[in-house]
Amino acid sequence: MAKRLAAEFFGTFWLVLGGCGSAVLAAAFPELGIGFVGVALAFGLTVLTMAYAVGHISGGHFNPAVTIGLLAGGRINVKDVVPYVVSQVVGAIAAGAVLYLIASGKAGFDVTAGFATNGYGEHSPGGFSLLSAVVTEFVLTAFFLLVILGVTDKKAPPGFAPLAIGLALTLIHLISIPVTNTSVNPARSTGVAIFQGGWALSQLWVFWVVPLLGGAAGGLIHRCLLADDR
Repeated sequence: MAKRLAAEFFGTFWLVLGGCGSAVLAAAFPELGIGFVGVALAFGLTVLTMAYAVGHISGGHFNPAVTIGLLAGGRINVKDVVPYVVSQVVGAIAAGAVLYLIASGKAGFDVTAGFATNGYGEHSPGGFSLLSAVVTEFVLTAFFLLVILGVTDKKAPPGFAPLAIGLALTLIHLISIPVTNTSVNPARSTGVAIFQGGWALSQLWVFWVVPLLGGAAGGLIHRCLLADDR
């Protein structure tokens, strides 16, 4: 269990540092910024690389919504849920701290400007409402779990799961960065929100409740309708 929790810590750390780091440090870099597409790809690459690196140790969740979805899908034991989620959140916060140390070294840095946090309403990148945020986060998290459970099925082609999961997360970000800045991961949201403070913390509940419900829905849909138990 210690190795599994360490894997979840480092995997989530890499996801937040790589994904949020690309958004904070590189997305709008003068003239050469990577933009939304670059940030979306960065998030996908973090999951892809760490799924190959440590997925064989812990299962490569790196996300409380994935852990809950795998529980609903019958893939993990309930006793593993809390330790996994704690490791993921601690890893995300550690990555947020490292990112803050890096970003604060630039003159004029203002953490209250956003710091890759998730939001809705006036804090949505595109000004989308709470309802839009809820629908987006729920549906995309559910489909993320459908992809994860499908490509990790015992009858799926072996060796390609991390690639498919990474590409799915990239697609999710391409869809939803303008809506919520894309969460689908409560740990990722928490890791940067606590450093931004203020409005990010007041809206954080959405990015816990909705992805967890979406993950559970995806897990149940797969278990009841799509799983091949033959």
